[in-house]
Amino acid sequence: MAAVLSPTASGLARAASIAPGVSIERLYPDRLAEQVERLAHHAFRGELWERAVGFLRQAGAKAAAWSAYREAVAGFEQALVALRHLPDTSVTLEQGIDLRFDLRRALQPLGEHERTIERLREAETVATVLGDQDRLAWASAYLSQYLWWMGDPAPAEELGQRALTIASALGDFPLQVVANFFLGQGYFNVGDYRRAIDHCRRNVAVLEGERAYERLGLTGLPSVLSRAWLAQSLAERGEFAEAMAHAEGAVSIAEAAGQPYSIAEACNGVGRVHLVRGALAQSISLLERAAGLCKTWNLRLVPPGTAPSLGSAYALCGRVAEALPVLEQAAAQEVTSGLFFQTLTTTTALGSGYLLAGRMDEAVGLTSRAAELAAERGFRASHARALWLLGEIGARRDPPEVAQAEDHYRRALALADELGMRPLAAHCHLGLGKLYRGTADGAKAREPLTTAATMYREMEMRFWLAQAEAALREGATSPQSGHSAAG
Repeated sequence: MAAVLSPTASGLARAASIAPGVSIERLYPDRLAEQVERLAHHAFRGELWERAVGFLRQAGAKAAAWSAYREAVAGFEQALVALRHLPDTSVTLEQGIDLRFDLRRALQPLGEHERTIERLREAETVATVLGDQDRLAWASAYLSQYLWWMGDPAPAEELGQRALTIASALGDFPLQVVANFFLGQGYFNVGDYRRAIDHCRRNVAVLEGERAYERLGLTGLPSVLSRAWLAQSLAERGEFAEAMAHAEGAVSIAEAAGQPYSIAEACNGVGRVHLVRGALAQSISLLERAAGLCKTWNLRLVPPGTAPSLGSAYALCGRVAEALPVLEQAAAQEVTSGLFFQTLTTTTALGSGYLLAGRMDEAVGLTSRAAELAAERGFRASHARALWLLGEIGARRDPPEVAQAEDHYRRALALADELGMRPLAAHCHLGLGKLYRGTADGAKAREPLTTAATMYREMEMRFWLAQAEAALREGATSPQSGHSAAG
């Protein structure tokens, strides 16, 4: 993309620039899309601002379609510069809003969140001035997504529901899809899996056939994103058969579309389902593919979700030395990302890695902080996971901190039961059973171990079922055996 030129370019430069652009249009009337970058360059240099806006927006859209997001951002930003030289009419103001929405789609995969929010706030302000309900609803939906990410769920939910209400009133199908996805993703982040499933299922039901390949204003395909997050929500509730069906559907659609961002999100989603289920080899394969795509295509938004899952999978299968650099690098990146939910996820995953590496003080420090932040912001599922991990840490101390560990397990179990997180509830029962085996009242171990084994068997979580059954075979009064930190 050509660099932004000063609007004070000399008349000579302007005259020299107009002719080539006109010639291109005359020479290639049926192939203008192939020449749009050159047309944009010449129109801008010639200070033909209206034409420049149109060509630059086309060039940006073309680059975004090929996942060349930095080139897309350059095109859209230069179009905004050109637009400022035109009168403030309703048409140009609407164009400015739409260009800011285009920028959001290009900036998001690059992880430039503050810059994105700035542009969305500008769009919201202009839409309010215009009294444009449709564009105001889009700005509300987009801002809702970022507020969920930044750890401010109350206004995020309010904006998302407002966008959905306006979309329904206007009959705006794309906006309904986008609002449903953002609400589904947001409810997943705070652990309200029932509502997350409801909103994502609404999209899956209507995004079939040709509609499965429409972006509808999102960076990735909403059909893929909705299926991936629906799958992860179902997995957290232990509904793995349905979760896998939706996850595999997401991968199939993404691969057919050939869009790297959507493929990475789909692989991340199905990899996470396998991780929660305990199918570690399958999880690692998919998560490594997602990580590879992110590196190749410079997709910065997906890795924050991929890295903690991949690191956890490495750690659980005994590859702790490989896990820690992945988790530590992800944690370092999260310091500046501003993505609150991902920060919680990464911090807890790193705490689990430190536990398995025997670095107990570091594990408890990180996990305690994650528990505090999650409770403070109302991210209840993250709070439950951190409490469970604190139970694991206490149980593995030498000597075990029995009272503290039991308290953490039981608090985590109460939250897990309330949120319907059956896999985590089973982990809590397993932890309690193993903890009791090392106490004077070892007979108490059989009930939670039996409960854990039953739950794992029902959910076909074989990795942890083997641990529960082994603990039962060793006998309720045998010495305490090692704990395994789950992802």
